Amino acid sequence: MAKILVADDAMFMRNRTSKLLTANGYEVVEAANGEEAVKLYFEEKPDVVLMDITMPEMDGIEALKQLRAKDPDAKVIMVTAMGQKSMVLEAIKAGARDFIVKPFDPDKLLEAVRKQCGQ
Repeated sequence: MAKILVADDAMFMRNRTSKLLTANGYEVVEAANGEEAVKLYFEEKPDVVLMDITMPEMDGIEALKQLRAKDPDAKVIMVTAMGQKSMVLEAIKAGARDFIVKPFDPDKLLEAVRKQCGQ
């Protein structure tokens, strides 16, 4: 079973995403900000990270850069609100593997996760 780290400062988004992933057979670990996501990544060793771009403490792009600096193979899918196109481009340049736009379509999110898990 693949392990997914869900990093989002909005609890309802973490809950919604976690329920969807758990119902589809994934193990889920949650982080409320970028700093927590970086710490949990190295403790939990998830297969894929779903990273919100806009978070307190440390934003998703900075967290992505820190993950990729220590683990160039980190598989990070950025989760973004509409209208953050420049930030998505910055995330892709920093090594994000994919991105999902909120509010996300459950099938699209699962497809992106399966692709990164090699399923």
